Amino acid sequence: MGKYFGTDGIRGVANQDLSVNLAFKAGQAAAVVLCKNLGRRAKFLIGKDTRISSDMLECALAAGITSMGADVGLLGTLPTPAVAYLTVLEGADAGIVISASHNPMEYNGIKIFSGEGYKLADEMEEEIEALIDSEDFTPTLTGGDIGRVLRQDDLADKYVDYLCGTIDGDLNGMKILVDCANGASYRTAADLFSRLCDNARIVFNEPDGVNINRNCGSTKLDTLRQLVLADNFHVGVAFDGDADRCLIVDERGEVVDGDRIMAICANELKSRGELPHDTFVATVLSNMGLDKFAEEKGIKVAKSAVGDRNVLELMRREGYVLGGEQSGHVIFLNHSTTGDGELCALQFLSILKKSGKSVSQLVADIEQYPQVMINVRVENHLKETVLNHEAVRDAIAEAENVLSGEGRILLRPSGTEPMVRVMVEGKDSALVNSLCAGVANIIEKVIVGL
Repeated sequence: MGKYFGTDGIRGVANQDLSVNLAFKAGQAAAVVLCKNLGRRAKFLIGKDTRISSDMLECALAAGITSMGADVGLLGTLPTPAVAYLTVLEGADAGIVISASHNPMEYNGIKIFSGEGYKLADEMEEEIEALIDSEDFTPTLTGGDIGRVLRQDDLADKYVDYLCGTIDGDLNGMKILVDCANGASYRTAADLFSRLCDNARIVFNEPDGVNINRNCGSTKLDTLRQLVLADNFHVGVAFDGDADRCLIVDERGEVVDGDRIMAICANELKSRGELPHDTFVATVLSNMGLDKFAEEKGIKVAKSAVGDRNVLELMRREGYVLGGEQSGHVIFLNHSTTGDGELCALQFLSILKKSGKSVSQLVADIEQYPQVMINVRVENHLKETVLNHEAVRDAIAEAENVLSGEGRILLRPSGTEPMVRVMVEGKDSALVNSLCAGVANIIEKVIVGL
């Protein structure tokens, strides 16, 4: 992980960690690197989520990019996957998304896609990082050599057209509730679902700059669950702030996570002969029940480290077309270069309609073992020290001994937040909760002593 680029771009509290000056320099550096590599003037597209800070960072990025002689097309508010798709469709050299995804509204981020719609290679991110800290370049261009800013906020329809074309038929006959998290999908979801479904209702689609992800979206499902039950919806769909994630709520108000969404989609793809090597990619955090279901269906599950970058890297290297995370970040590589919540929803809902079953019936065979995760706040510079501390290692060893091979414990540092995540999984819910809380408590005590 670099100084600025984490596992998912540059992240931090807007106007503090992620300052206007850093955004300006990042824009300059990205423009210099791309123009040098291309040997010509580069064209960037910039999209953003609904955070109040996104406009501020957009202006800083555009100023930095144009000061170094590259052009910018402003897409306005759009989901992250829409920016990746439009970057390729419009022949741009790079796409930038200003978003902190599922994180609280005070955070923001800068994520850069290549002209092929994939996240930038590590080597190019390192080159950009080096220039951000360099004192060797300043804007010297004048006159017509300065880049232009064009407004291209009329391209959302092209993205919705593409999404509609990823499924056969429509979703009529189902009563669908869609939660936009007061985020970027408010620009696209209403149009998308009105085209495909005769009975869809959109909620949390009134962003005001500060209500993104607030008690809504894929990380806060309680209200969606209540509304599904209260109005007898067949299914609820939840996106996060930048709509690269999707989670499902069944007709009983129960959550269907990314593991089970992938299991259903993998089984469908296998039945159509469209799952290469009969394999899809999950992460080390995936539930043991996913592996059991896959084995019963003759499907293999390849495991990557946590993070959509790691999932995608394994997919591309081995030729897999489906992969994702428990959080609902699912990649359908035959359709998209990145995780796409709206695309994922359409794939799942299309299978659901075809099955003639309720959601709970569709996923009934995918057992979920008790799995608990506790996030412990650990400042980024202390993460490695904490994870290697003797008391923490001893606590992990003791928990593994108690589980006796019928479960597992996993600690990992968050790549986007100052957190260490403690996950325990096993057959006994009470034991899993107790062990997870115990290890988290040890970490907190260690932090106090540092």
